[in-house]
Amino acid sequence: MIFHELYSTYYNVVSEILTEAVRGELSGERIRKIVEEKAYLESGLSIPKALEEKEWPLLRENYTTPIEHVPTMPLTEVQKQWMKAICQDPRIRLFDPPIQELKDTEPLFEAGFFVCFDRCSDGDPYEDSLYREHFRLVLLALKERRGLRLRCRGKRCRLYIPERLEYSAKDDKFRLIAHSPKGTPYVIRMSGICQLSLSEKLAEEEAGARAEKETVLLELSDERNTLERAMIHFSDLEKETVKLDDTHYRIALRYRKDDEMEILIRVLSFGPKLRVSSPESFVRLLRERLSMQKRLKGFRS
Repeated sequence: MIFHELYSTYYNVVSEILTEAVRGELSGERIRKIVEEKAYLESGLSIPKALEEKEWPLLRENYTTPIEHVPTMPLTEVQKQWMKAICQDPRIRLFDPPIQELKDTEPLFEAGFFVCFDRCSDGDPYEDSLYREHFRLVLLALKERRGLRLRCRGKRCRLYIPERLEYSAKDDKFRLIAHSPKGTPYVIRMSGICQLSLSEKLAEEEAGARAEKETVLLELSDERNTLERAMIHFSDLEKETVKLDDTHYRIALRYRKDDEMEILIRVLSFGPKLRVSSPESFVRLLRERLSMQKRLKGFRS
């Protein structure tokens, strides 16, 4: 874990107290409330005392402060090194990170530090200028709640209502989840878009998400850090985790129906440490997949 004392509880709580002091909204009662909500027990006793007794000369008697501006948390050198390292990933550059601000910073690790396996080799063309232009237009449409007029290969230009972007780690591809003005759902590969332009702003009811999700219940046996690996592996999915006992957990994963086969393969990668309890339709798919693998193994031998 990358940590610096500047981001400890003491600094964050005092920063919030000073923010309210700069705005003229602070009182003794407010200090205690902030500390109760944001700090640990030992901090709750020491922070108000240090401020009110001028051990930390940051507040006046009337709860104003000599500080003129709202305090900010500057980036530490290690954080800059971390940002420079992840900015080497071409996917990060799609989001237009502040690369120029880090030009004099050494990366914390090099691009080849991590090796990915079991991933498709024909991922999206992240360095392609047209792809990057389309990606940023989609981000802008999602931010400003606007429609998109786009054309994919072999199809005519149509109006779509964007819902969100999804990334498949297995395929190394981004997909645009959208629907037509009449509500028909679509999953569009970003790399398949040939032409794209922004349309008019959407009414509130048009901009709402339409996609329904499926839920699969998993029972996990936490051996050899299986729980930690599962939380990382499924970090891109909405989920709820319930502890059953010291070593067993129930996980509810929510996913799009279109992604069912990918989720199935990801679940199978955990072997016997992850068991599917419901729904029955997912269990049947799991059995069919295992039977197919068994037949293929028998054929090869």
